[in-house]
Amino acid sequence: MEREGNDCVMPHNSNMTLLNDDVDDDQTTNLRSTFWLDRVGEVILTFNSNGLSWKLVESLGNDDSNCLGIKCVSKVATEIKLSDVYAVELTDQGLVHISNIPHATEHLLLGHEKKMYRFTVHGFTRSRSQPSQMILAEYTFGHGNLQTCQMWVNQLSASLNLEVERPKNLLVFVHPRSGKGTGCRTWEAVAPIFSRAKVETKVIVTERAGQAFEVMSSIKNKELNSYDGVVAVGGDGFFNEILNGFLSPRLKAPNPPTPPDFLHLVKDNGDSLVLDEKETVEETSNDSEDQFPLISNLEQSGSRISYSCSEDMDPEFPVPNERFRFGIIPSGSTDAIVICTTGVRDPITSALQIVLGKRVKLDIAQVVRWKTTPTSEVDPYVRYAASFSGYGFYGDVITESEKYRWMGPKRYDYAGTMVFLRHRSYEAEISYLDVESDETNFTSKRNRHGSLLRALRAPHKPERYICRVNCKVCNEKPDLTTTGVSGLTPHLCSEKRWVRSKGRFLSVGAAVISCRNEKAPDGLVADAHLSDGLLHLILIRDCPHASYLWHLTQLSRRGGSPLNFKFVEHHKTPAFTFTSSGTESVWNLDGEIFQAHQLSAQVFRGLVCMFASGPEV
Repeated sequence: MEREGNDCVMPHNSNMTLLNDDVDDDQTTNLRSTFWLDRVGEVILTFNSNGLSWKLVESLGNDDSNCLGIKCVSKVATEIKLSDVYAVELTDQGLVHISNIPHATEHLLLGHEKKMYRFTVHGFTRSRSQPSQMILAEYTFGHGNLQTCQMWVNQLSASLNLEVERPKNLLVFVHPRSGKGTGCRTWEAVAPIFSRAKVETKVIVTERAGQAFEVMSSIKNKELNSYDGVVAVGGDGFFNEILNGFLSPRLKAPNPPTPPDFLHLVKDNGDSLVLDEKETVEETSNDSEDQFPLISNLEQSGSRISYSCSEDMDPEFPVPNERFRFGIIPSGSTDAIVICTTGVRDPITSALQIVLGKRVKLDIAQVVRWKTTPTSEVDPYVRYAASFSGYGFYGDVITESEKYRWMGPKRYDYAGTMVFLRHRSYEAEISYLDVESDETNFTSKRNRHGSLLRALRAPHKPERYICRVNCKVCNEKPDLTTTGVSGLTPHLCSEKRWVRSKGRFLSVGAAVISCRNEKAPDGLVADAHLSDGLLHLILIRDCPHASYLWHLTQLSRRGGSPLNFKFVEHHKTPAFTFTSSGTESVWNLDGEIFQAHQLSAQVFRGLVCMFASGPEV
């Protein structure tokens, strides 16, 4: 072996083998050659349609060895799938560190370096403790012949180019002050991943609130169609701004369905659900202007309009759009959407899932505010939410936290404590569209008729099907004849009825997804799905301070039962309406303040696609 600085020593059997007679169905030609793998040693490298694999030229007895009488087991990777490779690049001539030379035990201790031509394969491995987390992995192969390295790089690059789902051009928005103010640093940390993967990025660092919305709403469809997607470097609120900028001028949809007595204007404009007069309405009772106007008013027309671009815009960009996807690189305070769609709050994982072209559909809630205050005139105002809409406790916390922005993410803990101590409840009336199914009614009836004593005595927990990669629930095609819930079709099935709940509530929440975060490891609703066309309506009635604290404690525990209390109602529904009856709170839409006295909401199933694959098991 030659020391550093000496001429490169060609390894034996260094000629590359091209197996022309061994061609797979996808026309990928197998390659085999001998290389020096950095920090491993001399290996035989093989490439086929599945990816790369390698093994040491001189085996150490099934990867076991003895060093100074101690048995060592090699844990070095021996393969990487093509689907796990995001880039390959030819590097300049340089050093390859040899740390495991089979026939020279002393080199295990001293190491060795050789100068040769190199190429690097960039991929990832899975974290052992968190299967959803991707960890960057690099494999550098050295050879004495430049043409050999170039041929391998060309072959690998050609195979990666066949991965049509991978993006080529992205529009990136960076929120420099999101979370702890680390938006720019977060992007700088992941930008090399996009560069290596040869993904072109147009980066816009926002300078004020509403800028991302303005850009997305004003961009021409012709330009937007040149991108494969949009990436938000920030939190849930920042993504909400981008999402609304994208949907507001492009999505024309019917207004949410409403019960007959909700608001005459809604009922008469032809966009709402008209129920049969003989249909009964179940009613239960219990004795016991936006501060951030990021979104301009979207006037609702009086006729049904299909899901497509408006007439005054380029009709080449349909909504929903299977090709165009959204990505989030987490840099916010909670990052619930990222955790639910990727399984982990990790910028590297999010960046890798984006460049690898992962895809998962996501439900989107449409929220229409009809009146801002009890005395205001009816004026439709549309917003969209991807994770959660909350009133009462949730709205009070987001309002209180605005006073303490200088505290960073800790302001939510402080604001939450202050709001909890006040323990304010609000008079309201909520109506929701009932979905007749055993799965739905089991939980809601149990919560309505259960007892607090049973809840405190470790009640029986119904089996929950958690949303994961290749989720059966999300991938199931909707049966419109039985459920009428498609998200992209008006809910006109006669099997449904409106159920009304009226009283004093500590909070009213509508979860689109589970909303898992670091404070609530299972989320608000553990078995919520990314794309099932259902909202999870959670009504927390007025209750003693201690009982509400117990509920919040269950939320913070993994495996807890926050919904199994007498004062908690949980209903799965495609649509609901809300009317405040007294002193008002505000709504929290994906972390943004939304003032509304009267609103209606519905969910669109799988309206947008995300650069994600869902949490791993």
